Amino acid sequence: MVYLDYAASTPVSEEALHVFQQLSSDCYGNASSLHDAGGRANDILTYSRQSIAGILEGEPEGIYFTSGGTESNLLAIQSMANGLPAEKQHVITTSVEHPSVHHAVKSLERLGAKVSIIEPNQDGIITEDILKDALLPETGLVSIQHANSETGIIQPLAELAPILKERHILFHTDAVQTFGKIRVSIKELGVDAISISSHKVYAPKGAGVVYMSAHVPWKPLYSGAVQENGFRPGTVNVPCIGAFAAASEQLMLKLDEQKRQNMQLRDYFLQQLKIRKLPIRTLHNGNRHMLPHIIGCFFEGFEGQYVMLACNRHGICISTGSACASGYHHPSPAVKALHVSDRDALQFIRLSFGSKSSKEDIDQLLHTFEQLQKEKKGA
Repeated sequence: MVYLDYAASTPVSEEALHVFQQLSSDCYGNASSLHDAGGRANDILTYSRQSIAGILEGEPEGIYFTSGGTESNLLAIQSMANGLPAEKQHVITTSVEHPSVHHAVKSLERLGAKVSIIEPNQDGIITEDILKDALLPETGLVSIQHANSETGIIQPLAELAPILKERHILFHTDAVQTFGKIRVSIKELGVDAISISSHKVYAPKGAGVVYMSAHVPWKPLYSGAVQENGFRPGTVNVPCIGAFAAASEQLMLKLDEQKRQNMQLRDYFLQQLKIRKLPIRTLHNGNRHMLPHIIGCFFEGFEGQYVMLACNRHGICISTGSACASGYHHPSPAVKALHVSDRDALQFIRLSFGSKSSKEDIDQLLHTFEQLQKEKKGA
């Protein structure tokens, strides 16, 4: 099988699998228990907080473990909004966020908050002017993704953060797609809260993190919760969290090397499209800052879903966009935001590279694309 859908999920690395198995068999106590087995489990959580906080350039006390990226977004946004004063009940997010962010702000809206959904420019970017135009005196919270999982477009958070900071507006970002792929630093981005997920970084599914800066006056979504300092109820998944920390540490050691490999694969793919004269248009242009491991394409004459299924028949895994919304056959908001027609948006496909991707994988994919093109021409 050729797997080119790393943006949806990653295989578990040997290091993470080893840690997960070892902790599952040797460290099975409940971290909230007061006996020695509970103490050992809590020690793993303490180490994992320190490890992931260090990667984010934050403090261990700011780490709150969750079940994944979706829950991280929901809890971060709603907990931050719960702590806002009555005169700051306006929340801003974008049209291209992960569905979990939209679910979170819709819940806030039902509870009486005012919500604004802002659109990026035609290059998919939220500019300073776009953000400023949406701000109101009562704005208390803004959530803008670090990068889009479908298009790979990176938002200029470090440029937007000072605008919010000077107005004392809290800033959250969904960094699920960027953590472990590019540098993600609380200090450099200037945000107050970050969401990340384990299964995007070669760890098992089932763990996530919200990092919340100490100055954020959050209030829990679930009253009476005692785990994670009241942030989230339920027994903490110690084996998965330990594996998450181990996988993250390994990724950081290889970050620059993997970025170079992804860029080489991307450049090879773009070069081969021209050589083979395939009718495929990509999103790469000089105006967009893109993640190196994601390529968004429009395959002229074919719906993306058809291309994905055809590739699957040839043993190749690609995507038509976000796996979390793959059950819906309609133009993606993230793609539509680039000012393309519904017809073009439905022709969108996404390739995403990872640790085991190779030029041979790209060649096999391109051969499949060529076969599709020949079949269409009746050759």
